[in-house]
Amino acid sequence: MRVLVIANRADPETGFVGEALIARGAVFERAWRDDVDTVMPAVGDHDLVLTMGSEWSVYAPERASEVKRESDYLRGCVEANIPVLGICFGGQLLAYALGGSVEPAPCGGEVGWFTVETDVPELIPFGPYLQWHSDRFVIPPGAVELARSPVGSQAFRLGSALALQFHPETTPEVAARWSADDRQHLHALGLDEAKVIAESVAHAEAARRRAATIVQGFLVGPR
Repeated sequence: MRVLVIANRADPETGFVGEALIARGAVFERAWRDDVDTVMPAVGDHDLVLTMGSEWSVYAPERASEVKRESDYLRGCVEANIPVLGICFGGQLLAYALGGSVEPAPCGGEVGWFTVETDVPELIPFGPYLQWHSDRFVIPPGAVELARSPVGSQAFRLGSALALQFHPETTPEVAARWSADDRQHLHALGLDEAKVIAESVAHAEAARRRAATIVQGFLVGPR
């Protein structure tokens, strides 16, 4: 299974989602968002596309060219019925590409471990997920909302695309790195870096199982 990982940040760690894909025969190729000369591969060159999180905002004018390039590519993949899994910023890009929108989330968004309300526990299991976002997506016309939190939609499906606002992939090591890199933001939100890391360690094995369930449900689910 040829998987294109679109790296929308400097550390495109696929974590628990990557583990689950590799267990099902995935071989990864990466496209880097910071390479202005990047030419997206032809639609159909890969069996699945995984588009990851970022510190960017979809609506930031200084990122308009990168957002257009990637959203055009994602739209083409969905139109060709190629599975696309979008995580956080990747999910927001999918919403934008497919006719929805992205906007600032109320109350500064969500950072830390939060439980989401799920309509499809066989695809998105009940349980806390790591969140790290200040924007939220508005689902596209024709999409089916699958999960939500008080801040907004957390997951939708449209055709071959599954968009997630939360981070099922994040290992404790990645959570520690994000906490260190984003320490000032955490403190501004009144959050304790050590607590976020400790919760990530405590939730790690359950998070790995939930990520595997999401990957399995996505791969075998309806197209």
